[in-house]
Amino acid sequence: MKKELYEEYFKDKKVTILGLGLLGRGIGDSRFLAEHADELIITDRKNEEELKSSKESLSDFSNITFHLGTQFLSDFEGRDFIYKASSVPLDSEYILHAKEKNIPVYMSAALVVKILYEKMPSVKVIGVTGTRGKSTTTHLIAHCLEVGGKKVHLGGNVRGVANLPLLADINEGDFLVLELDSWQLQGFKDASISPNIAVFTSFLDDHLNYYKGDREAYFNDKASIFQNQKVGDVLIASPQAHAEILKRGYGDNAVVPVVSNQAMHLIGEHNEMSVALAHVVGQLCGLSEDVMKKSFDSFLPVPGRLEYIGKVRGVHIYNDNNATTPDAVIVGIQSVNKKYNTKPIVIVGGGDKGLELTFLENELIKNTKACIYLSGAGTDKITLTKVFEYEKLEDCVNRAFEISSEGDVILFSPGFASFSKYYNNEYERNDAFVKCIEFMRH
Repeated sequence: MKKELYEEYFKDKKVTILGLGLLGRGIGDSRFLAEHADELIITDRKNEEELKSSKESLSDFSNITFHLGTQFLSDFEGRDFIYKASSVPLDSEYILHAKEKNIPVYMSAALVVKILYEKMPSVKVIGVTGTRGKSTTTHLIAHCLEVGGKKVHLGGNVRGVANLPLLADINEGDFLVLELDSWQLQGFKDASISPNIAVFTSFLDDHLNYYKGDREAYFNDKASIFQNQKVGDVLIASPQAHAEILKRGYGDNAVVPVVSNQAMHLIGEHNEMSVALAHVVGQLCGLSEDVMKKSFDSFLPVPGRLEYIGKVRGVHIYNDNNATTPDAVIVGIQSVNKKYNTKPIVIVGGGDKGLELTFLENELIKNTKACIYLSGAGTDKITLTKVFEYEKLEDCVNRAFEISSEGDVILFSPGFASFSKYYNNEYERNDAFVKCIEFMRH
């Protein structure tokens, strides 16, 4: 997009950023705002030491004031707008204070889409949400469009991708494909917008610790992906998600795909549904059947999503790091059972998310060769006898190999949150597992 089209939203503006974090997205958006806005205040509850690397990466800007570890209500007064990171709850006292002062609060993905709708409506915005399956479906849609010769920009909840800088690269007629979690969709709700094509992969229990046990509040955030769609926009939902949508009085006009046999490298019925959802999107975007067949056959699993990372010491290894709910672990186990006709050795455990564990426990008893537990507050709530439990992931991996035999499957499928004294986020846990496996290769 030409700079003059989006510059008016940032030029001469005084902005407060709430939530810098340690991931590339927050840093990338902060750099963009520092380059285009007049003055920034960046505030985060983490302190200077915790955010040392993030702060250093922005040290070349003289228009940034950092308030780290200590936050002030005054930073949310007299500003042109507030940029809220997705990890910050809507009931944050600072966000509420800004709204009391009639200061707009934006989130990055929603702000990008808002600007595109106002300045470049020829860009097709495709948003994907769901408790499970959104990452694979998002990347699969982007892959199909790219194979079909379309100019595609990938954003939302994508590792290492900052959303605001995408504005500089998007041009007329391009496609923007966004993976949108429930928190990012809060920004869409605030802006009263939804993607042109909304894809809803599944709705299952998750994040109930954040939503204080209120499943409907979780759904309501998810529903923002379609609730502000315009005439001509489309909602595509899996049968499971569609049933949940219909229960609440929405979705009468949704497109509900049927799974068909497609050659692909992915395993599991949930991934077959991702292909079916992507197929509908491809049809809506004018892709031929030959292009989509080629796309599905050439698509490789997204890292950490039931990703096959090879055979090591005679054992098949699957990295399902982003399986952070009991339902996701169950699906992973069943997918491995179906492909290999064997029960996997499962590494499971982590931080508590306040989710029901009965069905997970039954699955672990019936359909695993062995369970190795990674310690955490969530793991503590599993009532099964834990023969193998370790605080460090490398010890879990070592034990898994020790008890494995030729042809076995080791499935890392935590089922719980990653936050602990060892990991700040799921990406760090993912990289730690991959590093453990690489060590075992040598």
